[in-house]
Amino acid sequence: MTPLAHIAALPVRAYRLIFSPWVGHNCRYQPTCSAYALEALEKHGAIKGSWLALRRIGRCHPFGSSGYDPVPEPKQRPNRKI
Repeated sequence: MTPLAHIAALPVRAYRLIFSPWVGHNCRYQPTCSAYALEALEKHGAIKGSWLALRRIGRCHPFGSSGYDPVPEPKQRPNRKI
């Protein structure tokens, strides 16, 4: 994980430590939004990982879907030979 991704993960870790025990375990998705955010930051870095996490949190509402929603794998760039 990049240093910027570590910094971006701090609010998520704080949420899991402080607020998550009080809120309860009512997540519509598997993995939970906080686990999704940490995995997205680890796989995709700070910018894209944050974007993926915000999109996921935006989908988490009473009229949204539910179920298994994994973090997408990073796209591999083809090796170009010059």
